[in-house]
Amino acid sequence: MKNLYVIGYPGSGKTIVALGLALKFQREGKKVAYFKPVGTPLRGTGQEDEDAVLMKQILKINNPISDIVPCRAGQTYLSNSRKQEWAEAIINAYLRVSQGSDVVLIDGALFPYIYNSWGLDDVTLALRADAKVLVTVTIENDFTVDQTLFLNEYLHSREVPVVGNLFNNIPLPLLAKAKGVYSPILEERGFKTLGVIPRRQEISSPTVEEFHNELGGEVLACPGCMDLLVEDIMVGAMSLDGALRYLRRTTDKAVIMGGDRADLALAALETSTSVLILTGGLYPDVKVLARAEEKRVPVILVHYDTYTTIEKLSRVSRHITPQDKAGIGIVLENIEEYCDWQAILEFLEE
Repeated sequence: MKNLYVIGYPGSGKTIVALGLALKFQREGKKVAYFKPVGTPLRGTGQEDEDAVLMKQILKINNPISDIVPCRAGQTYLSNSRKQEWAEAIINAYLRVSQGSDVVLIDGALFPYIYNSWGLDDVTLALRADAKVLVTVTIENDFTVDQTLFLNEYLHSREVPVVGNLFNNIPLPLLAKAKGVYSPILEERGFKTLGVIPRRQEISSPTVEEFHNELGGEVLACPGCMDLLVEDIMVGAMSLDGALRYLRRTTDKAVIMGGDRADLALAALETSTSVLILTGGLYPDVKVLARAEEKRVPVILVHYDTYTTIEKLSRVSRHITPQDKAGIGIVLENIEEYCDWQAILEFLEE
């Protein structure tokens, strides 16, 4: 049995990459298991880890969710004394999940360093599991390559075998830089690049529903259109003069503004807008809601201020569901076309 630990920072698409590799390895005749030692805290009672639910259904895993994700990281975990309990829970859950598998894909925590104080961080767990590591990378700016080099060098210093780095969810304007600048820098330092996967809006852009799940609030118009994709966020804080020119800069956007800006809301509805988010608990003019219904654009009313709303939305990312057959197909297609999956399998067999 071989273990592949997928490590990366938020937004790098660790779970999506793990899903694509799992599906490809299954096509190659491998029995594949999925394990996520440390999940993120759930916001409500009775909820289950979305990544685990997805993998359990798609990969047809028989183990319960509590085996697939045995622990969840809380920001005040040092306040309790469950270190030994959690360490044993991770080991025992891994043994149950991995039974009978050829390859176990281990999904990293939100950040690779989470639970380092207890020796349960991704790097230490990779060593304990005798796992090979794949680093997923997304690009924010030039510091991205520094962060990636730092992580690779740390893994090397800990004698963790690294399969390579996979650039994932890369916007079209940055594809050339990822291939022509970042990848050569990694290669010069002795760290392999296994591919550059371009961004596909169908699986990278969150939906209006996912925004609503994060914000809560009241849906005032078009509750049946919550599956619209949101590719950008704009703040409606300008004067009406020139608003249309500003709002036309992006498509499929969320526009955040106060509910008392009826003029600006109506202007936004004349452009490519996926959702209006009205802040401060201010109900809009009835003309806004009528026009939103005509344009099939949801309107969400929240009681947060604009700054808090933007901060909350910055945490929202797309979660593919087991029912999203088209999205799952794109995930597999990306691995087959843009990732050197053969090299990963060969490395695992060494």
